[in-house]
Amino acid sequence: MMSKKMQAALNEQIKHELESAYLYYAMVAYLSDQGLDGMAQWMKVQTQEELAHAAKLFDFIVERNGRVELEALKKPQKEWDSPLSVFKDAYQHEQFITRKINDLYKLAQEENDYPAAVLLQWFINEQVEEEAAALKVVEDLERVGGTGHGIFMLDRELGARTFTPPTAEGE
Repeated sequence: MMSKKMQAALNEQIKHELESAYLYYAMVAYLSDQGLDGMAQWMKVQTQEELAHAAKLFDFIVERNGRVELEALKKPQKEWDSPLSVFKDAYQHEQFITRKINDLYKLAQEENDYPAAVLLQWFINEQVEEEAAALKVVEDLERVGGTGHGIFMLDRELGARTFTPPTAEGE
């Protein structure tokens, strides 16, 4: 059985994951409005990933006979200056989530909660991928500039991204 402190922290992380999905959906809306359907598709996949992360934490709490307590979500930003600013914000947000996951892992160690530590190791590895993916788009956008054929080609490339749900084992 997990401690109340660990349960509360995991519930807070569910909130962060759902807020991530909410933020990325706001980015989908902005990018779609800008006619950047490929970039919007990339963010739709990101949204699905965040929802899967929230579900993974939700199920973990339930499996450990804990109580999931959903919290209110804050309203996401809805306007950006450019696609580059969208992806810079996504990258910064992923860095924030990484810090939260690292804090959870530290708490699991302090609480001697080995099942939580194992789960959180998956999230730590996932965050390496999440940050790298967002940073790659930022770098590509900086490379091609704000307009022209580069944006068109990058939009097409990003539109090819598809969602692959994590397996039951978390891989």
